[in-house]
Amino acid sequence: MNKDRKTITDFDEYIRQGEPEKREKAYIWQTAIGLQAVDGLTTSDYLNKTAKRHIEGEIDIDEVRELIKTYYRSKSYREPDDEKREADGVSANISKILSNHTLDFSAQGYIALHRRIFAGIFKHAGRVRDYNITKKEWVLENETVNYLNWEDLHRALDYDIEQERNFSYKGITADAMISHITRFVSGLWQIHAFGEGNTRTTAVFTIQYLRSIGFDITNDMFAKHSWYFRNALVRANYKNALKGIDYTPVYLERFFRNLLLGERWDLRNRYLHINPAEEWKVQPNLADRTSAGQVQDKCEATDDTLQDKRHTNNPNIEKLVRTLGEQQMSVKQIMEALGLKGRDNFLNLYLKPSISKGYVRLLYPDSPRHSRQKYLLTTKGLVLYREIISKQ
Repeated sequence: MNKDRKTITDFDEYIRQGEPEKREKAYIWQTAIGLQAVDGLTTSDYLNKTAKRHIEGEIDIDEVRELIKTYYRSKSYREPDDEKREADGVSANISKILSNHTLDFSAQGYIALHRRIFAGIFKHAGRVRDYNITKKEWVLENETVNYLNWEDLHRALDYDIEQERNFSYKGITADAMISHITRFVSGLWQIHAFGEGNTRTTAVFTIQYLRSIGFDITNDMFAKHSWYFRNALVRANYKNALKGIDYTPVYLERFFRNLLLGERWDLRNRYLHINPAEEWKVQPNLADRTSAGQVQDKCEATDDTLQDKRHTNNPNIEKLVRTLGEQQMSVKQIMEALGLKGRDNFLNLYLKPSISKGYVRLLYPDSPRHSRQKYLLTTKGLVLYREIISKQ
């Protein structure tokens, strides 16, 4: 077990047995800490202990950040550790960001997110690069992705985010949805708007965006597979005609299929190398018995990876999803369509569980008691709805 994995599993007890508030905080810390692996960083024992105090409710997130700053100010002359300082500070900043379910979905919002993530860490936090870059990549045998020219960065960010803002997920299949999300995230990362911290910024922005369109991103995919996520982005943006290598988004698609659809692709970096050893040439889906048998002794499975997030075992949620379809309906309209008369039972047994599980959302989320309030399916709910319809 490596250090990154050990750090992550420090919070497993809260996730398995904790109260809902503690569980959510633990997931956020797992993600924030796990993302540091994309740059080979690990957090300190002090950060992990302080994070647990936050999960327990002893201190708030701003107190965590201040304690981390004070800790490193006291260490600076005796035993400086810039890598631990970066990992701790950035983890605390990301935890604060992910605790707040808001998103400025714009190029300026993306740039501001980099500033918030790396505030107090990088002097250039929130500053778009004004030079060109290359990076040697292990999966490419020390070759580099061709990142965007620095003079085009602002234009490219504006264009990509505006295109995504205008895209409609209505009526598309789950496969088309995954393919589209992959292209958007891959393109955003390839811009590489900053000198450092691009993958972590893209990951946090992606989590925020997926939440905003209805996905309940509460598993540990980014936490435990952040290095795979980065290498999958590399492969999606690398092409070498002389070596017969084309852009390969399939690895990133498999990350998102696990994240959003509950599939079980084996997410290990050796499958992503441009010249893998024979045993790593075929990436298995562990949901397939034949594939799973080949790697049973190599992998660990968790409750999260076993869960199929497209489906629900709650028949009331399924009925509500089928009834809403692609419409917007009021409580009264939904109850009439379901043939229900008891409002309290409907709210407690149908509507609230559907909202909490991420299948249904409010038309006016900031005004729950809005006089014209209606309810509609999230992207996750639409995926389930289309599967229900296809089986009829």
